[in-house]
Formats: sequence, C-alpha cells, structure tokens
Amino acid sequence: MGWLKNRNLKQTFFLLAFACLAVSLFLVALTWAVCTAFADTIPSGGMSIDFSGTVTALAPPSPGQERLLRLLAGIRLLSCILFPVSGLGMAATLFYHWKLKRPIAILRTGTERIRQQDLTFSIPCSELPKDELGEVCAAFETMRVRLLETNRELWRQAEEYKRLNAAFSHNLRNPVTVLKGTVTLMRQGIRDDQTVHRLETYTLRLERYAEAMGSIQQLGQMPLQADRVSVSALCMELSETAKCLAPALQTDISTNISTGISCTDGRKDCKTAGPDTFLLDHALFLTVAENLMGNAARFARRRIRIDLALSEGFLSLTVSDDGNGYPAQLVNDGPKPFGTQDANPEHFGMGLYSSLILCQKHGGSLKLRNREGAVASASFRLF
Repeated sequence: MGWLKNRNLKQTFFLLAFACLAVSLFLVALTWAVCTAFADTIPSGGMSIDFSGTVTALAPPSPGQERLLRLLAGIRLLSCILFPVSGLGMAATLFYHWKLKRPIAILRTGTERIRQQDLTFSIPCSELPKDELGEVCAAFETMRVRLLETNRELWRQAEEYKRLNAAFSHNLRNPVTVLKGTVTLMRQGIRDDQTVHRLETYTLRLERYAEAMGSIQQLGQMPLQADRVSVSALCMELSETAKCLAPALQTDISTNISTGISCTDGRKDCKTAGPDTFLLDHALFLTVAENLMGNAARFARRRIRIDLALSEGFLSLTVSDDGNGYPAQLVNDGPKPFGTQDANPEHFGMGLYSSLILCQKHGGSLKLRNREGAVASASFRLF
C-alpha cells in the first residue's frame, strides 16, 4: 500500500481499477481454459473425417454430459461478466478502506467535537496520505487551531474587560475618598485655596480617568500624558492624600533627590531646597501612589513611610508600613488580578495589580518585599 499513500485520489483509483481488472481478466481466461479443457474430455457427437477420407461416427454425449457441457458454457459466459464487475467492486472497496475511510472518520469526529464546542483535539496530519483528503484534513486542523486561538483570545479579552472594570472601580475609590475628606473639611469651614485646588484637581482627574477608561480596551492601553510637576508639589499631594487615606496613622514622607528636598512628617507642609521639576504622567503617578498608600493604610499598625527618589531618569516611590508584611507567594510571584491572599477580597487585589500595569505603562516597575513590614517600590521613567 505504500506505493499508493502519496498518490492523489484519481491516480489511486485508476491504478486499483487497472490492477483489479487485470486480475479479473486473468481469472476469466483461466476459467475459460479450465472449462474448455474439461469440456474436451466429454464426447460431443458428430462425425470425424481423416486424411484418407474415412468417415467415422463419434459417440454422442449422454444426457448428463450434455447438461455438464451446457453448465461449462454458462460458467464461461458468467465469468466474462462476474469477474470484471467483481474486480471493479474490489477496486472500489480497497479505494475506500485505503484512501477514504480514515480521513472521513477523522473529519466526522472532528466536526462533531467542534459542534460540541470542544477544540482540544488534534488531527495527526503527518500520519495521513498526502492526497486531496489529507490536504482537507490539514486544512481542517488549521481551522481548528485558528478557532482555538480565536476562542482563547476572546476569553482573554473577556477576562481583560473584567480586570479593567475591576481596576476602574478600584482606582476610583481612593480619589473619591480624598474628595469626601475635602468635602468634610469644607463643611468644617476650612476653605482655603489649597482645599479648593485639591477639590478642583481631583474632579478634573476623575473626569479624565473616566474618559480614558471608556476609550481603551486594556489597562495597558491607557494613554500617557506628560505633565510638568515639581518634587515639592508631589510631596504636598502625597501628604494631603495620606491625611485622607490614613487619618489615624503617623505618616512620614522623605525624599532622596539631588535638589536637597527633605520632607518629614506628612502632616506638616513639605519644605524644598530647589524648584526643580520634571515630566511624568501626574494622574498615573497619583493613582499608583493612592493604591500603595491605601493598601498600606489597611495593614499598618501605627505608621506609614513614603520615600521619593530620583535616579538615572527614574522617579521611584516607596511605600512601607509596620504591618505583618506581604504573603510570600505575593512577593515571589508578583501581583495577580484578583490575587487575594486571605478571606477578605479587598486584600492584595486589583490595587497592586493595576499599579503594576500602570508602572509598566510608564516604563517602570513595581517590586514588593518584606522588611519590618510590607514595602512596595514603584518606579516611573521620566519623559
């Protein structure tokens, strides 16, 4: 059968039909020869004339021999019809079993599994003949792989939408908390320019964030916007945000930047030794900062420390607390979407994961470690 494996269907059927017809014609000739030889042994009657002119009467066949002669003639005639037809039937049978049966069974099984929405099977194309049906099976396997990839991509997009919505909801929580704290201060009669500015800034930021999230399909597609900010402004914003997110905790803010800025005790105004500014996405930085501070506020016992540093074109933000620290799995594997580590679904969830994505979007990273509590270090590449 090896000589037929890689031939096309037309050639295969022609060769099988030719071979079977050749065998059938041989059998027809053999049948005729055998029947003729056997019939010659039976008296046929009539007369025999030799070379001298002598006429000799031949013995006639008996009634039984006449029936046998008619039977032999019928066998010869039947063989001329039966053997060629049987040869063609055998060629068709062999053609089906050798070339059609397995590919058709594979295609039928594959179609049924696809109908049942099961794409986890595979077609052994290397084991099939290199003919038209083999090509159909190969095309079917390619279609199955494409469908599987498409389904996985749709599933990934669906999961990404879920994560995006979760991140959207999570990242709105901290700005809303700051706005609530600002409103509370205004109700208490504290309506200085700083409070009004913070209210205006966070309102515009929420508007921009909602518009951006409504126009993207993935968190990583969130557009960057270069804003010129100063270290002193960032210290002030971190201080005010800490008041709203962790009002009952001691918050210390310090910097390690060449300008000589030194901010201590986040409850007091930060003082700067230089007006240096740089470019980064201000809203994205604040979103990450709020996530890290909000996470630290939930687990800290008494205090939170915030450190800013500028080195080799990167701005780093480190938020640490005096709590029990991160779980070992979170430190080793990094933040995962919905990667909660205990019974409380808010713990180590979308805040850290979305912060990781946003840091990577800004050309930086997010690293977690434990050192007398939990320490989260976020870096941002400056424009």
